[in-house]
Amino acid sequence: MNPLEVFEGSDASQTKALYAKLESLGPIGLVALNLFRAQKCSARAKVYRGGIPGAGSFKDMAYERKAWSLRQLNSILMKHYLALRIPWGWQRDPNEKLAPWVLYVDLPQGQVSFHSTERYGGPDYYRGWDGQHKSPERIIAFCSEVLSSEKRNLNLF
Repeated sequence: MNPLEVFEGSDASQTKALYAKLESLGPIGLVALNLFRAQKCSARAKVYRGGIPGAGSFKDMAYERKAWSLRQLNSILMKHYLALRIPWGWQRDPNEKLAPWVLYVDLPQGQVSFHSTERYGGPDYYRGWDGQHKSPERIIAFCSEVLSSEKRNLNLF
């Protein structure tokens, strides 16, 4: 199972299989799953056009799925923060009007972040943005590591 191929592709069955595998790995897998899903939804929302009459635009639906993924991620991090030892938190972006909250997660591969219209529970984030637009690559690498560490029975942190 290759997270990069799933991220770049549009095969729903491959995506569901990746999500099921990550989910089976416990809290760390759930973190990886929700980071991956939020990033994939965010990337797709930026390029989607059109929609379904009565249901909304594809772009809006993708951003709703991203928000749902961030709520799931936030919940998992709050519940398993001490066991996972993943630094994370929220910070306000004063330059962003539409989605002024940023969720930061510090992975072994580096910092990843997501803008959000809402701030969910959890701690404030006291570090600044690292200035890198590398969330997709870092999340894909993290998912790959979670999947391979399960085979090697290694701790990621």
